[in-house]
Amino acid sequence: MAVAEKHLKKLTILHSNDLHGDFLSEKIDKKLLGGASRLSGYVNKVRAQNKNTLYAIAGDMFRGSVIDSEFKGISTIDIMNLLAPDVVSLGNHEIDYGIAHLVFLEKCAKFPIVNANLYIKTTKTRLFNSHKILKVDGMKIMFIGILTQEIMANAKSDQLLGTFVDVEQAAAAVGKICNNYRTQDIDLTVVLTHIGFAADKKLAKLLNPKWGVDIIIGGHSHTFLKKAARVNNVLIAQAGVGTDQIGRFDMEVNTDTNSIDSYTWKTIPINAAHCPRDVDLENTILKYKKETDRKYGRLLTKFVRPLTHPVRNQETELGNLFADILQSSFGVDLVFVGSGSIRGEKLGPVVKYGDLVEIFPYDDDIYSLEMTGKQLYQVFTHLLRDKAFTGETEYYQISKNWQVTYDKKAKKIVDLTFKNKTVDLRKKYSVALQKFHFNNLSDFLGVSLKEVEVNKKPRIISTSALDIFDEYLTLNTHLDARIEGRYNFI
Repeated sequence: MAVAEKHLKKLTILHSNDLHGDFLSEKIDKKLLGGASRLSGYVNKVRAQNKNTLYAIAGDMFRGSVIDSEFKGISTIDIMNLLAPDVVSLGNHEIDYGIAHLVFLEKCAKFPIVNANLYIKTTKTRLFNSHKILKVDGMKIMFIGILTQEIMANAKSDQLLGTFVDVEQAAAAVGKICNNYRTQDIDLTVVLTHIGFAADKKLAKLLNPKWGVDIIIGGHSHTFLKKAARVNNVLIAQAGVGTDQIGRFDMEVNTDTNSIDSYTWKTIPINAAHCPRDVDLENTILKYKKETDRKYGRLLTKFVRPLTHPVRNQETELGNLFADILQSSFGVDLVFVGSGSIRGEKLGPVVKYGDLVEIFPYDDDIYSLEMTGKQLYQVFTHLLRDKAFTGETEYYQISKNWQVTYDKKAKKIVDLTFKNKTVDLRKKYSVALQKFHFNNLSDFLGVSLKEVEVNKKPRIISTSALDIFDEYLTLNTHLDARIEGRYNFI
């Protein structure tokens, strides 16, 4: 009996995530790497070589550059329109400029933006299309967008906005879409997520194989993979962060079984060796850059040496510098600076205003409040839980004169001192932190607003963190910051 012939079609899926306004090439080891121009050049080259090519972006186009911040994402949409992805999902930073502005930006986009689980609470109406079905060479490829729960942290002030925030609910949302729209004609199903690699694996485990999800392309955790993961027969991939590389799937799709027959996956470096420039896109970037250079090119200060912030979940030189500047300016006992607010690994030695805005783009209000020593023990115990070291929650840089000793195994604070004295459980200490973190006190710091309001009514003490840094750096030079052991772990 003759064996039935497979009906196979070739498909290439290119993918990026967490671009964060990384538009310009950077020089590493005397070679230019990355940049939106060469990224676009590579995508265009592959599209020309293989008509069955799709390009997807898994969230966080915005934030990370002065070009993006100055024009509140409009410049990014303009640049992305020339990069011309086939489909994009939302990331948590897409909401940084507000929900209304995000809806406006979507209207400016010439590419589809998908998200299945962001909705208006009162009517349960989705803000975006849950999915997009793209047709390639007779195949139908369905893309579904799923967002991280951190979107709600940025949207606390918008009481009409809601989302399914946990992985179980996200899985159910995917199932609902597949049940409604994944007909027998859908040849491949891809979920574009922005929940982090660890959560992607949890999501894959929860997906019913009958829903037919083939691939999860993720973002948010900035994970570099050597090979695509496979969980519950779902392939999972992520392409690090920025424009220095791009993820690439080359596969054969069995159009009879609506499944992947074979595939290869790898990350491709974006460099001059094989990535041509996209001159039109480059000119668009330079148009915006000329504007920002005029505004952001002024010199602020010069450090003794470059100061670093290599990873979020540890004490860093830049973290100490920023926390100490705010503490000095406000005269409070303790400042919490969200590690995620620092959007780069190095600053200086020469610091221009644009460098400052690029590495600390969140120019939000600063709140002052009071906490008892007992509440601070509670806060630091919450901050240093296991999730803080897996990148699943926020980590904090703290100002000088504080030392926290934490026993990871026992999961408790062994010692907490301020100015070399053990923190008094009954004493009240003045604390300052950014609006984003104030709005998420319970989730991020483990104490409720009601608990701290008993001590003293919180108030805004500055409407601009950047103004504080700008003034301080302008007036001070030869600054330095060291790792001092503000956090100690057993």
